[in-house]
Amino acid sequence: MRDHETATTFWRYIAGSVDRLVGILDGLSEAELNWRPLPPGTNSLFILATHTVANTEENVLATLCGEPLRREREAEFQAYGTAPEPIRQRWALLRRRIEAALADLPPGALDTMRQHPRRGPLTGREILIVVARHAAEHLGQAELTRDLMKAATGECG
Repeated sequence: MRDHETATTFWRYIAGSVDRLVGILDGLSEAELNWRPLPPGTNSLFILATHTVANTEENVLATLCGEPLRREREAEFQAYGTAPEPIRQRWALLRRRIEAALADLPPGALDTMRQHPRRGPLTGREILIVVARHAAEHLGQAELTRDLMKAATGECG
């Protein structure tokens, strides 16, 4: 029961960050979704949302819950969106899948070591910490990117 409560608590914060990040895309035009601040190499709002959703899927479903997943991480940074609906729909489906997977975590899952694809061995609890931190970081970047985009396009007063 303790693992379920802990996973649910982490999930509330993870999902809240991703919900807010995906929500930033609402009402944006194709140009606004894909606008990038200077310098070169920065990410658009669409890229940030695409990457954060994919990272959440990989870490929670694949690394923590053991579901098979093939991810093309580098392709996420080339993502281009014509509308926010595809990423919003992807997130809605993924959110439900993750909630179901977390509800089925076996006892001790958060103390069990897992092999993270880039970070090495982590406990299930550490994986949830990594995801929560990652989602919050990208939410902050998205909020700043949105503000910079509005200023650059004259939407700020």
